[in-house]
Amino acid sequence: MSGTVLGDKAKPRGKFPHVKRAGDFLFVSGTSARRSDNTIAGAMADEMGTLTLDVRAQTRAVIENIRDILASQGAALADIVEITSYLVNMNDFGGYNEIYGEYFDYDGPTRTTVAVHQLPHPHLLIEIRAVAYKPLPKS
Repeated sequence: MSGTVLGDKAKPRGKFPHVKRAGDFLFVSGTSARRSDNTIAGAMADEMGTLTLDVRAQTRAVIENIRDILASQGAALADIVEITSYLVNMNDFGGYNEIYGEYFDYDGPTRTTVAVHQLPHPHLLIEIRAVAYKPLPKS
Protein backbone atom coordinates (compact mmCIF):
# COMPACT_ATOMS: atom_id res chain seq x y z
CA MET A 1 0.00 0.00 0.00
CA SER A 2 1.33 3.41 -0.86
CA GLY A 3 0.12 6.87 0.11
CA THR A 4 0.69 10.06 -1.83
CA VAL A 5 0.70 13.72 -0.80
CA LEU A 6 0.50 16.05 -3.80
CA GLY A 7 2.60 19.20 -3.69
CA ASP A 8 0.19 21.24 -5.82
CA LYS A 9 -2.76 20.62 -3.46
CA ALA A 10 -3.45 21.97 0.01
CA LYS A 11 -1.17 20.23 2.50
CA PRO A 12 -3.15 17.83 4.69
CA ARG A 13 -3.84 19.26 8.15
CA GLY A 14 -2.34 16.17 9.74
CA LYS A 15 -0.08 13.27 8.90
CA PHE A 16 -2.12 11.49 6.22
CA PRO A 17 -1.96 11.21 2.41
CA HIS A 18 -4.28 12.73 -0.17
CA VAL A 19 -4.70 9.26 -1.64
CA LYS A 20 -3.72 5.72 -0.74
CA ARG A 21 -3.70 2.67 -2.99
CA ALA A 22 -4.69 -0.71 -1.55
CA GLY A 23 -4.54 -3.28 -4.33
CA ASP A 24 -6.90 -2.15 -7.07
CA PHE A 25 -8.61 0.46 -4.90
CA LEU A 26 -7.72 4.11 -4.34
CA PHE A 27 -8.90 5.77 -1.14
CA VAL A 28 -9.08 9.57 -1.33
CA SER A 29 -8.92 11.30 2.05
CA GLY A 30 -11.59 13.82 2.96
CA THR A 31 -11.08 16.67 0.49
CA SER A 32 -12.21 20.27 0.83
CA ALA A 33 -12.22 23.44 -1.25
CA ARG A 34 -8.97 24.59 0.41
CA ARG A 35 -6.31 25.58 -2.11
CA SER A 36 -2.54 25.07 -1.85
CA ASP A 37 -2.15 28.70 -0.66
CA ASN A 38 -4.72 27.99 2.12
CA THR A 39 -7.41 30.20 0.59
CA ILE A 40 -10.79 28.56 0.18
CA ALA A 41 -12.76 28.44 -3.06
CA GLY A 42 -16.27 29.76 -2.54
CA ALA A 43 -15.34 31.93 0.46
CA MET A 44 -15.29 35.65 -0.37
CA ALA A 45 -15.26 38.80 1.72
CA ASP A 46 -16.36 42.16 0.31
CA GLU A 47 -14.69 45.50 1.03
CA MET A 48 -16.64 45.75 4.30
CA GLY A 49 -15.47 42.32 5.40
CA THR A 50 -18.86 40.67 4.93
CA LEU A 51 -18.25 37.00 4.28
CA THR A 52 -20.12 35.03 1.61
CA LEU A 53 -19.83 31.25 1.49
CA ASP A 54 -20.93 29.49 -1.71
CA VAL A 55 -21.64 25.75 -1.46
CA ARG A 56 -21.86 25.44 -5.24
CA ALA A 57 -18.36 26.88 -5.76
CA GLN A 58 -17.01 24.78 -2.89
CA THR A 59 -18.61 21.57 -4.20
CA ARG A 60 -17.15 22.18 -7.67
CA ALA A 61 -13.70 22.84 -6.18
CA VAL A 62 -13.86 19.70 -4.02
CA ILE A 63 -14.86 17.45 -6.91
CA GLU A 64 -12.17 18.97 -9.13
CA ASN A 65 -9.59 18.48 -6.36
CA ILE A 66 -10.63 14.82 -6.15
CA ARG A 67 -10.40 14.58 -9.96
CA ASP A 68 -6.82 15.90 -9.83
CA ILE A 69 -5.86 13.61 -6.95
CA LEU A 70 -7.17 10.59 -8.85
CA ALA A 71 -5.41 11.71 -12.04
CA SER A 72 -2.11 11.59 -10.14
CA GLN A 73 -2.72 7.84 -9.86
CA GLY A 74 -3.91 7.34 -13.45
CA ALA A 75 -7.58 7.28 -12.42
CA ALA A 76 -10.59 9.48 -13.19
CA LEU A 77 -13.89 10.49 -11.61
CA ALA A 78 -15.52 7.67 -13.60
CA ASP A 79 -13.48 5.19 -11.51
CA ILE A 80 -15.10 6.30 -8.23
CA VAL A 81 -17.34 3.62 -6.73
CA GLU A 82 -18.28 5.30 -3.44
CA ILE A 83 -18.53 8.86 -2.15
CA THR A 84 -19.25 10.14 1.33
CA SER A 85 -20.09 13.85 1.57
CA TYR A 86 -20.10 15.90 4.75
CA LEU A 87 -22.18 19.11 4.83
CA VAL A 88 -22.06 21.56 7.71
CA ASN A 89 -25.65 22.59 6.93
CA MET A 90 -28.25 20.40 5.23
CA ASN A 91 -29.84 23.60 3.92
CA ASP A 92 -26.93 23.53 1.42
CA PHE A 93 -28.00 20.12 0.10
CA GLY A 94 -29.78 21.56 -2.97
CA GLY A 95 -26.78 23.55 -4.20
CA TYR A 96 -24.40 20.68 -3.48
CA ASN A 97 -26.68 18.19 -5.22
CA GLU A 98 -27.00 20.45 -8.28
CA ILE A 99 -23.23 20.66 -8.81
CA TYR A 100 -22.72 16.98 -7.94
CA GLY A 101 -25.16 16.14 -10.75
CA GLU A 102 -22.92 17.94 -13.27
CA TYR A 103 -20.19 15.38 -12.60
CA PHE A 104 -22.08 12.16 -11.77
CA ASP A 105 -25.28 10.41 -12.89
CA TYR A 106 -27.32 7.42 -11.71
CA ASP A 107 -24.67 5.01 -13.00
CA GLY A 108 -22.00 6.79 -10.97
CA PRO A 109 -20.75 6.06 -7.47
CA THR A 110 -22.87 5.12 -4.51
CA ARG A 111 -23.25 8.10 -2.22
CA THR A 112 -23.94 8.96 1.38
CA THR A 113 -24.42 12.55 2.52
CA VAL A 114 -24.41 13.46 6.20
CA ALA A 115 -24.52 16.65 8.23
CA VAL A 116 -21.62 17.36 10.55
CA HIS A 117 -21.26 19.91 13.31
CA GLN A 118 -18.20 21.55 11.76
CA LEU A 119 -15.19 21.02 9.50
CA PRO A 120 -11.53 21.94 10.19
CA HIS A 121 -12.00 25.58 9.04
CA PRO A 122 -15.05 27.79 9.69
CA HIS A 123 -15.31 28.77 6.00
CA LEU A 124 -15.62 25.18 4.80
CA LEU A 125 -19.17 24.07 3.99
CA ILE A 126 -18.39 20.65 2.51
CA GLU A 127 -15.85 17.84 2.53
CA ILE A 128 -15.94 14.69 0.38
CA ARG A 129 -14.07 11.38 0.64
CA ALA A 130 -14.03 8.89 -2.21
CA VAL A 131 -13.12 5.31 -3.04
CA ALA A 132 -12.14 4.48 -6.62
CA TYR A 133 -11.55 1.14 -8.31
CA LYS A 134 -8.59 1.33 -10.71
CA PRO A 135 -6.83 -2.00 -11.24
CA LEU A 136 -3.08 -1.86 -11.58
CA PRO A 137 -1.85 -2.61 -15.10
CA LYS A 138 -0.94 -6.26 -15.60
CA SER A 139 2.79 -6.69 -16.07
